[in-house]
Amino acid sequence: MSVDWSWERAFDSIPFLLEGFKITLLATVLGFILAATLGLVIAVLRHAGPKFVTIPLRMASEFIRLTPLVVQLLFAYYLLPQFSALQIGIAVLGIHYSTYMAEVYRAGIDAVPPGQWEAARALSLPTTRTWRGVVLPQAIRNTVPALGNYAISMFKDTPFLFAITVVEMVTAAQQYGARTFQYLEPITMAGVIFLLASYPTSILIRRLEKNLAY
Repeated sequence: MSVDWSWERAFDSIPFLLEGFKITLLATVLGFILAATLGLVIAVLRHAGPKFVTIPLRMASEFIRLTPLVVQLLFAYYLLPQFSALQIGIAVLGIHYSTYMAEVYRAGIDAVPPGQWEAARALSLPTTRTWRGVVLPQAIRNTVPALGNYAISMFKDTPFLFAITVVEMVTAAQQYGARTFQYLEPITMAGVIFLLASYPTSILIRRLEKNLAY
């Protein structure tokens, strides 16, 4: 295997990488939507639910956070053969990251001033109205930057989907390398694409964080 860099091979690999990038992007977007939604449900249930709900939910969340993502992917892949590898990958990514996002939401909920809760009770607002109209808008506003950082982390974790045969961008780069016996260029270009996609998002998150601070 040669280590000599070739721009021709680098540019030739891009169409293959972009096909993988579509899968990477799809898994990230759908996984993030699932994680953000499920994480919010978990956070609310852990804050306001009865003990017979909050205790098992906390234990399940800890178990998911403390076990490797690859192990979870392989377990779900062999347990649920009726689903496609991509469907399983999206679901596992979403569930895995929902446990982290739940902690972010919970911190946002705890940061809501007690006076807001007291004012809602003084106005005799129903519980659902208190959460929907008073608590959650403030909590979510405070958690947006952290959620954005988790979106970037999820994007960078999509190469783990190779473990269940999903051909995302890094796997596409490896397949191109296997065909040409030249791995340097496709792997490098895959890293460049990751950087080009992640860096503008990180800048946007920092700006958003500054705007929300005022």
